[in-house]
Amino acid sequence: MKPLALAAALFAALPAHAASSEADLTKLIQKLNERLDNLEKRNAELEKQIQADHAAKVPADIEKRVQSLEQAQEQVNKALDSDEISQYEPDLTSRLKAAEKDVLETRKAVKRTEGLEGLKVGASLTTVAQMPSGLPKGTADGNSQLNYRADVTAELPLEPFGNVDQKIFAHFRMGQGLGLNSPFANLGAFASAPNAVAFRASGASPDDSVAILGQAWYQAAIPLPFGGFKPRSRETLELTFGKMDIFGFFDRNAGANDESRQFLNSIFVHNPLLDAGRQVGVDANGFQPGFVASYLNETRKPQTWRVSLGVFGTGVGANYQRFFSSPLIMAQAETSLRFFDGLTGNYRLYAWQQGQGTELDGSTASQGGWGISADQRLGDGVTLFGRYGQMAKGKVPFDRALTLGAEFNGSYWDRGADAIGVAAGWLQASDDYHAAGGTRDLLGNDNPADASTFTDNINFTPSGAERVAEIYYRYHITNQFELSPDFQYVWRMGANPAASNAMVLGLRAQLSY
Repeated sequence: MKPLALAAALFAALPAHAASSEADLTKLIQKLNERLDNLEKRNAELEKQIQADHAAKVPADIEKRVQSLEQAQEQVNKALDSDEISQYEPDLTSRLKAAEKDVLETRKAVKRTEGLEGLKVGASLTTVAQMPSGLPKGTADGNSQLNYRADVTAELPLEPFGNVDQKIFAHFRMGQGLGLNSPFANLGAFASAPNAVAFRASGASPDDSVAILGQAWYQAAIPLPFGGFKPRSRETLELTFGKMDIFGFFDRNAGANDESRQFLNSIFVHNPLLDAGRQVGVDANGFQPGFVASYLNETRKPQTWRVSLGVFGTGVGANYQRFFSSPLIMAQAETSLRFFDGLTGNYRLYAWQQGQGTELDGSTASQGGWGISADQRLGDGVTLFGRYGQMAKGKVPFDRALTLGAEFNGSYWDRGADAIGVAAGWLQASDDYHAAGGTRDLLGNDNPADASTFTDNINFTPSGAERVAEIYYRYHITNQFELSPDFQYVWRMGANPAASNAMVLGLRAQLSY
C-alpha cells in the first residue's frame, strides 16, 4: 500500500478529537513512510539471501544431471542414425530398433498374405490297378498294370484393372505307368484306352517320374457393355491365353468329364473323335498353347448361354512350332436350361477344323467335324449324359461316335456321397477304313512279316463298330479318400469281327485336397 493511501486511511479512522494539529499528523505520516521503506529494504535483502542460499546448495547436482542427460541424448541420436542393432548402443535404441524391425516384418507378411487373398489350391493323387482278360496272343505287355498320377492346381485372382477381373491358373502334373493303354492300342482299338488316368511325361522311360507344368494361362473377365455399371452387368467377355487343356473350355460334361472320379475309359471322358481320335492334336503330355474368346450372357439367369471361339497349336504347333500355319480352330455354343421341375441341364454344340490331322496312310491333311455334349439332371440323384461326334472331312479309322450313360447318386441307398456310373459307347468304322481293310493286324502292324504269332487277326474285313461298356462304383471313405471298383467290356475291337472280346477289371484310389 502506498504511504499516502495508508495515511489517508488512518486519518479517516481516527476520531476527530484525536487529531491535535495538522503538524502532528504530518510527522506521523513521515514516520510511517520511513518504517515502510525500511521494511521494503529488508524484504529485498531477505529475498537476495534466500536466492543466494538456494544457488549455493543445488547447482553442482543439477549441472551433473544436465550433462548426463545431454550425453545420453547424444548417444541415442547417434544410434538412431544407423539401422544396425549394436550391443554398445543404449538399451532404449536397441529395443526400439528391434520393435521397428518386427513391425516391418509383420507388415511384409501382411502384404504377402493380402497378395495371395483368394488363392485356390487343389491337389490329388490317383492310383489305378487293372487286370485284363481276353486279349489275344502276342500281347506280352497285356498283363496286370499299375499306375499313378499326381495333380496340383493353383488359381490366383489378380488385382482388378478397372472393372476387369483377372486371374492366372497353373497346373502341375506327374506320374508313372501307361496302364493297359499300350496293349489296347497295339491291338488296333479305335479309341478304347481303358485307363485315361495313366500319365508318363512325354512317354519317357518307365523309371522316370517327371513333374511338368501342364497348364499356365491368364484370363480377363470384362463386364459388358464397356464402361457400364459392373454390379448390374449380366454379360461378360472372357479372354484366355496360354498353355491349356482344351477340354477345360470345350466339350465339358457334368456326367462324364473327370477320369479321376468318373469313367476311366477315354471314350467316356471326352468326345472320342477329339480325344482318343486325336483330333485335338495335343502334345505328348496332353496340353497345347492357345487362345480362347468367350461371351457369356446371364440376363435370364439361371438360364444362361455362351459362345466360344478357340485357336490352338496342333501337331508340331502344340510344341510351339509353326503355331499359326495350321492351327486347330474350334467354335462352341452352349446353354444351361431348366427341365423336369427346374432341374439343370447343359447342352453344347461345337465344330472344329484341324489343320494337321493324320490320315489313314500316315499323311497330314486338313480335317474337321462337329459334336454334341449334353448332361441333364433327372430327379434328386440321377445325371444323364450323352455325346455324339461326326467327321465332316478327313480319312480316319472311325468317323462317328456315340456315348451314353448315367450317374446315380448314393442317396437312394443311404450313401449320399457314393455313386454308380454306367455307360456304353459305339465307334463306327469309316468307309475309308473299310476300303483299307486287311492291311493291318491287331497289333497295329501293316502287313506283318510274322503271321504265325497271331491266330485270329490277319486280313480281316472291318465291319460295324467297336463297342465299349463300363460300370463303376465310387465309394466315399472320407472327404479326401475314395475307392472305385471299375469294370469294362470291349466288343469287336477295331471293328474286327474276328477279334476276341476283352474285359478289364480295375480298382481306382483317389486322395484329394
